[in-house]
Amino acid sequence: MSVPQVPRDPPSRKPDPHADWVPADDRIIGRIWWWSVLVLLGLGGVGLAGWLFLRPSPVKPVVRITPAQPPAHAAPLPAARLPVVAFRDVTRSAGIGFVHNNGGFGEKLLPETMGGGVAFFDFDQDGDFDLLLINGTRWPFDPGTARPVTTPALYRNDGRGQFTEATQGSGLDVPMYGMGVACGDYDNDGLPDVFIATVGGGRLFHNLGQGRFSETTASAGVGGSPQDWGSSCAFLDYDNDGLLDLFVCQYVKWSRAIDAEVGYKIDGQTRAYGQPVNFEGAASRLYHNLGQGRFADVSAAAGIQVKNAFTGVPGGKALGVAPVDVDGDGWIDLVVANDTVQNFLFHNQRNGTFQEIGAKAGLAFDGYGNARGAMGIDAARFRDDGALGIAIGNFANEMNALYVASPAQPWLFTDEAITEGVGPASRLFLKFGVFFFDYDLDGRLDLLTANGHLEEEITKIQASQQYRQPAQLFWNAGPGPNGCYWPVPPASAGADLFQPRVGRGSAFADIDGDGDLDVVFTQVNGPPLLLRNDQNLGHHWLRLKLVGTRTNRDAIGAWVRVQVGRDVLWRGVMPTRGYLSQSEPVLTFGLGTATRVDAVEIHWPGGATQWVTGLALDALHVVRQAGP
Repeated sequence: MSVPQVPRDPPSRKPDPHADWVPADDRIIGRIWWWSVLVLLGLGGVGLAGWLFLRPSPVKPVVRITPAQPPAHAAPLPAARLPVVAFRDVTRSAGIGFVHNNGGFGEKLLPETMGGGVAFFDFDQDGDFDLLLINGTRWPFDPGTARPVTTPALYRNDGRGQFTEATQGSGLDVPMYGMGVACGDYDNDGLPDVFIATVGGGRLFHNLGQGRFSETTASAGVGGSPQDWGSSCAFLDYDNDGLLDLFVCQYVKWSRAIDAEVGYKIDGQTRAYGQPVNFEGAASRLYHNLGQGRFADVSAAAGIQVKNAFTGVPGGKALGVAPVDVDGDGWIDLVVANDTVQNFLFHNQRNGTFQEIGAKAGLAFDGYGNARGAMGIDAARFRDDGALGIAIGNFANEMNALYVASPAQPWLFTDEAITEGVGPASRLFLKFGVFFFDYDLDGRLDLLTANGHLEEEITKIQASQQYRQPAQLFWNAGPGPNGCYWPVPPASAGADLFQPRVGRGSAFADIDGDGDLDVVFTQVNGPPLLLRNDQNLGHHWLRLKLVGTRTNRDAIGAWVRVQVGRDVLWRGVMPTRGYLSQSEPVLTFGLGTATRVDAVEIHWPGGATQWVTGLALDALHVVRQAGP
């Protein structure tokens, strides 16, 4: 095969590579080369900075420290100082046969861990407090046909603490995956209505009297979205127009498909309930009462839908809400307990809108700037100085929070859980229901938490944790060098109170008319625990039921100040307390050994003040709002 020849230029025509060279060319080429290098380095730096800025942050595992023993007070309280008050389990003997159903059938879906709420309310207006227990039900995609379809349960109180079930035919016997409950007279007709927050939207039931309710969700406009996961909820009058509005906490963005995608495993192999950090947040809802049984969703316009500034994702994972007038201006604010993200304080701007100031007020985080797993919440003036305190029950291995307002700046809070005695002793437990109440009628507000873990097999990875956990009761001993609160042992309150349970909702009421406060706990997939307070300390008491005439009929948002000698007792009308639940709206003032009250001053919603005299002790008094 022949190889083609490449022709060559004759020697006389070969170009000279240096024919056009001049000395300046090297300098020009050098400059160009160096500028090219600098440009390339600059572009590389910009690219590296952009990559570092835009790259996804590694997800850090949640580190939870498991102490072998929770710390205790520096100095023990003398046992002789603790009151001896027996709480008796009367669940079965009082006629309560309810069992909660979480719908679980093996898929380990997150809502199955959260439980249901409970409400004490007088649905038949006979003067005593009845009981409504919120239930889950069978999942619509459950392949097992034998598992039950369940409903909420309504029990009528006979006034002596004996209950008869009144669910069937009440109109509340509707299957739903219920979570939270709020009761309030939204149309001021004298009968308390019921709202139930569910996985799948909200349900409103209008009280028709004679033990019957009619669902008015659609006509009222409070159903939300089928994608909603409502948790705690509250009736409140945020604009002081005399009509109860409705706030509904939303937990996380959830569906069965999302839960399956999260695919959480407790030990790397066994399917377990997913952690809330793996789910997007959700925006809570605020409904404005328009009258005539209708509401408008004003959530966005009112400013209560907080979003992450960088992602646009809702920034809340709300499980509890405390509607309370934080700064004493006569307009109710909203403190929201969020799970694994910062808590919110929505400050009422008195024009139909709220401003979120949780971080500014010191309520958003713990003392180290970390968000906690907040569940239940309550607000009260528990100290002699009248400062507002906000208690929040947090996740296991996180202490209770007890934010206390500054006397000089009522919207500025400091977490005093450690100094007041409710922090270290609570750390080990997973706290849900939490509320202030005066269980021994000495005039000081004590603190109770319902506890229980999420995961049945938690001991596989944390030996110090148990699925079923005892409640905790903290007695308020008054001011002292080691704080107000002291843990109460079983010997001082009875073993029934401390039965280990998968505790969730909790509420209090005087179920038998003896003046002291009885308690109910709910639990996941089990019966509630109804505890009768059998204290016999000889302490006097005063109970007030307020009826609004110019304000909302339930007087929700009112505060009462009672002067007893040098002591000043404050109580607020706010049935929504703790986690998913509602306590009685009547105010109880324990008086200890005092034989009279010196002054009773009522601060109605909106700022009107009324003084009441001549009230007999050891009795319930109904006080109607005075005025034209």
